[in-house]
Amino acid sequence: MLEGEIAGFALTRTAPAKINLALHVVGQRADGHHLLESLVTFADRGDRVGLTPSDEDRFTLSGPFAAELSTTGADQGGNLVLKARDLLRQALASQGIDTPPVHIHLEKNLPVASGIGGGSADAAATLRGLLDLWRTSIEPGSLAALALELGADVPMCLDGRPLVARGIGEKITPAEELPSFPIVLVNPLVAVSTPVIFRTLEKKINPPLAMPVGLISPAAWLAAMAAMRNDLEPPARLLQPIIGGVSDALTTTGAALVRMSGSGATCFGLFDSDESAQRAAHTLSAAHPEWYVLAGRTVGKGK
Repeated sequence: MLEGEIAGFALTRTAPAKINLALHVVGQRADGHHLLESLVTFADRGDRVGLTPSDEDRFTLSGPFAAELSTTGADQGGNLVLKARDLLRQALASQGIDTPPVHIHLEKNLPVASGIGGGSADAAATLRGLLDLWRTSIEPGSLAALALELGADVPMCLDGRPLVARGIGEKITPAEELPSFPIVLVNPLVAVSTPVIFRTLEKKINPPLAMPVGLISPAAWLAAMAAMRNDLEPPARLLQPIIGGVSDALTTTGAALVRMSGSGATCFGLFDSDESAQRAAHTLSAAHPEWYVLAGRTVGKGK
């Protein structure tokens, strides 16, 4: 569970893992951006962002994956936490709102470049936290536009609820009836480049997402999701064949649904109980100590 405050910081905001339960690529814009339809939920596990007033801006890192991150926001591969701070500060300063120095600390618990929106979730948590710390607000449309400027996944991470994302990720519709599921996340700790995955994708126009209608049971949701796809999984498996091995290993533990999230390499398994998810995570960790394995629950109805 993402609970508790980071010691020494005035505020702590959570940055939960984003799970693409399905991801359909349905077209491509003239500017090259792919059009998506994705059923998205969030886990009760992830990164944490601590914020506190400071004499000067500071950024510190901790956690098992901290060493893999940039500590600047200037370059193309710069840290989205710092980019979020700078973009929000610029937007507020244009309105004459004071944005004093802040110490931001990122506790990086999620693997980097893993298809579960870690950087985007960190940026969204930073935006929320800074608005609270600076005791101010920004018009929702402006905040959404700022989030989209940071990345296509940031608006949905800012929302943080089960949803359907369309367009390049900016058109969000709540999926209020999506249940909470026990989940196991597995990543073989190989990085996957999202741009390379999209370039490798053969078909750019695929059938759209077919969402179930009405109040349906968790079992019916699982059946509906089984008919959905992640169109990025086949090219990801070509580039990183180990993803197939991860998927097979999850399947053997009795997961009700197994699929890759986002552009990979993280795969998820949905289970019928918290106990079965915990047993599966234990089994996978023992068999593959070199993998990242995490059991938790998704947000959603019934939790």
